[in-house]
Amino acid sequence: MLLLALAITQGLGLVLLTDERNRAVRAALGLEAAGRAANVVLLLDSAPADLRPSILRAADSPLVRFEVDPEPEAPHTSAEGDTVLRQIRQILGEPQRDVRADVHALPVTSLPMPDGMPATMRPMHEAMMAGRTDPIELTLSIRLAGGDWLNVRTMFHRPSLQLTPQALVPVLLMAVAVALVAWWTARRVVGPMRALAIGADRLGRGLEADPLPLAGPSEVQETTQAFNRMKDRLTRFVNERTHMLAALSHDLRSPLTAMRLRIEMLDETEDSVRLKALVEEMQAMVEATLEFARGVAKAEPASVVDLAALLGDLVCDVGGDRATLAQSPPLPVAVRAHALNRALRNLIDNAVRYGGEATVTLTQAPGMAVINIADKGPGLPADQLEAVFEPFVRLEVSRSRDTGGVGLGLAIARTIIQAHGGTVTLRNRPEGGVEAVVTLPTGEA
Repeated sequence: MLLLALAITQGLGLVLLTDERNRAVRAALGLEAAGRAANVVLLLDSAPADLRPSILRAADSPLVRFEVDPEPEAPHTSAEGDTVLRQIRQILGEPQRDVRADVHALPVTSLPMPDGMPATMRPMHEAMMAGRTDPIELTLSIRLAGGDWLNVRTMFHRPSLQLTPQALVPVLLMAVAVALVAWWTARRVVGPMRALAIGADRLGRGLEADPLPLAGPSEVQETTQAFNRMKDRLTRFVNERTHMLAALSHDLRSPLTAMRLRIEMLDETEDSVRLKALVEEMQAMVEATLEFARGVAKAEPASVVDLAALLGDLVCDVGGDRATLAQSPPLPVAVRAHALNRALRNLIDNAVRYGGEATVTLTQAPGMAVINIADKGPGLPADQLEAVFEPFVRLEVSRSRDTGGVGLGLAIARTIIQAHGGTVTLRNRPEGGVEAVVTLPTGEA
C-alpha cells in the first residue's frame, strides 16, 4: 500500500511538474518573441520608410515572421498573452500603445515547414518536431507610429516529457527506502502477532506454553502482556479447580464406600439390594462427573502413536465381532494416547451399544486424520445430533445403567478430541444409522 501511494503521488507530481515546465518554456518562447517584436517596432518607428523592408528581412527567421500591414492579424488579446503584452509595453516605454497578443493551439496533427526555411535545416526541424502534435501559435499585432500594424507570427510546441536516468534515480531510491521501512515495520508487527496466534491456539488446545516474549510496537506488546496475564489466570483457575475436585473426590468416595460396606453387612432383602444399586449408581456418577470436570486430556503428555494400530486394538477390545476396521496404512500422530483411547472407546462403544455394530474407517486429509465410526441403528432426531454432546443428556429415557451410562460419554469424548485441536460431529446416514466423524491434526498435538 505504501508503494502504491508512492507511485500515485510521484505520478501526480511528475504531471504537475511537467505542466509547470511546459508553461515556463512557453512563457520563455513567448517573451523572446515579444522582445524581438518590441525592438523591431523601435527600429521601424525611428527608421525612414524606405528602410522598413530591409529591417523586416533582417528580423525574419524560419520560426518567426514579421510583416507590416494596414490591419492587425491578432483579433484580440487572449488570457495567455497578458505577460507578453506587459513585456512589450515595458520595452517600448509606452503603456498606452495599442498591442494585441493571441495565443492559441493549432488543430493539426503535423506542422508544415515554415516558409523560407533553408533545406539544410529541414532534417533538424523534422527531428526536433517528431512526435509533437500540440503546436502553439503566438500572433502579435503592434500599432506603429505611422498607423500601420506590425504583425508577428511564431509557432512552438510544448516540450515533450523527458525521463532521464537522473530523474528516475530519486524515485527509485525513495521506493527502495519505503519498501525497506515497510518490510521492517511489517516484521515487527507480523512476527509478534503470529507468535500470539500460535500461543492462543496452543492455549485453546490445552497445551502447556511459556509466556510470550514482549516484542514489536507498544500496542502489540500491550496485547501480548494481556494474553500472558489471561493465560496465568486461566492456568491458576484450572489448577485450583483440579485441587478442589481432587479433595472433593476423596471426600465423596469415603462416605459412599462406608455406605456400601454397611449395606453389605445387612441381610439381603429387597431394600438392601435396592440401596446397594443406588449407592453403586451414585459412585459411578461421581467418578464420571469428576473425570469429566478434571479434563482428562490435559494431564497426560503427548506422544507419537500409530492411529491405525490404536483403532485396531479398540475395535477388538470394545466391539469384538460386532465392530470392524477398514484396512488403512499406518498413520503416526502426536496425541495423548490414554485420553484419546478413552474418547474413541466411548464413540465405538456407543455405536455398538445403540446401533448393533460399528464400522470404523481411517482416512487422511491434508494435515488431518479423519475417523468415521458408523452404526446401523435407527438414527437420531436431527435436532438432537448436537444436544447429545451436552453433559448428562441421554436419549434413552429409562435412565437404566443397563442400557446406558450417566450421559457423559460423548461429552468426555468431545472434550478430549477438542483438546487435541480436533472436532467430532454426528450425522445420520442415508442408509440408516448414525455416523460419528472425528478429525485430528496430524501435526504436533
